[in-house]
Amino acid sequence: MELKDKAIFCWSGGKDSAFGLYKILQEAKYDVLYLLTTINDDYKRVSMHGVREEMLDKQIESIGIPALKVRVIDGTYDEYERLMHSVLMRAKSEGITHVIFGDIFLEDLRSYREDNLKKVDLIGVFPLWKSDTSILINEFLDHKFRTITCCISDVHLDQSWVGQEITTSFIAALPEQVDPCGENGEYHTFCFDGPLFKKTIDFVLGEQVYKPIQLKNDDEEILETTQTNGFWFCDILPI
Repeated sequence: MELKDKAIFCWSGGKDSAFGLYKILQEAKYDVLYLLTTINDDYKRVSMHGVREEMLDKQIESIGIPALKVRVIDGTYDEYERLMHSVLMRAKSEGITHVIFGDIFLEDLRSYREDNLKKVDLIGVFPLWKSDTSILINEFLDHKFRTITCCISDVHLDQSWVGQEITTSFIAALPEQVDPCGENGEYHTFCFDGPLFKKTIDFVLGEQVYKPIQLKNDDEEILETTQTNGFWFCDILPI
């Protein structure tokens, strides 16, 4: 019996993570030991997506792969890289050789990830890389995955788009400049059903909150708060 390479999957809880992990498990080339997620430890929420850690835990339980959580407090690049280095070194000590991401076409992001992995002698894997996002989102839906927008950028979309389930109608109605998969940061999602999950994750929608982007100096002091360049978040609550 051929031994599989041991891997970590970087899990955000959204549709690209879900579909990327599904593809990896279907290929059966890697033994995925952990789902790695970055948590804002002050708010107990998934970084960028703003989803409660409790809802992340429900995903993890339904998928059946243990979580590996990186808890950030300051939110600086230095802190993130230091914590990630520590986690990846621990993973390497367990025989893990590969780290898997759901990125699709952001070259700078891939280069950043691969440069950091080289420092710990690990290999990056990108199962969705260079996929046509128009085809990819429809393939995601065809596989009966279900996901809801938990965060949208108001540079691209208004408040009405947050808290909406991704459907063929949703995709058809997106403005022309918005990538169908939101790969440029236009929107983020929470995946709650599909062939990856043993059971559907039940939830109700909570309040919607706007968070403007805050520009800071090197000492993390707020210099400016923009009012037209931020994010709408929709709280997703457990039942």
